[in-house]
Amino acid sequence: MRMTKPMNLNVRVSGPLSDFVTRNVGEHGLYENVSEYVRDLIRRDKERVEREMFETLKAELQRAFATPDEDYVEVDRDAFLEELRQRHG
Repeated sequence: MRMTKPMNLNVRVSGPLSDFVTRNVGEHGLYENVSEYVRDLIRRDKERVEREMFETLKAELQRAFATPDEDYVEVDRDAFLEELRQRHG
């Protein structure tokens, strides 16, 4: 894992967003402070992006394996190994 230096962010929220953050932070909220809340939001967003990337890759692989190439030829393992032995033997 690559180590990077800490980043300081300044975020200004007001109105309903500020009220929402206030309800989630402090004595009655899920988070002790705003920094902890923001870090958790970033982690969750990172996980969402990684999950979407994985699902895209999985769908592409499923599509690729569902319809084999026209050049696909089934090979007998023993015959293949014997051919290798004769060529490089």
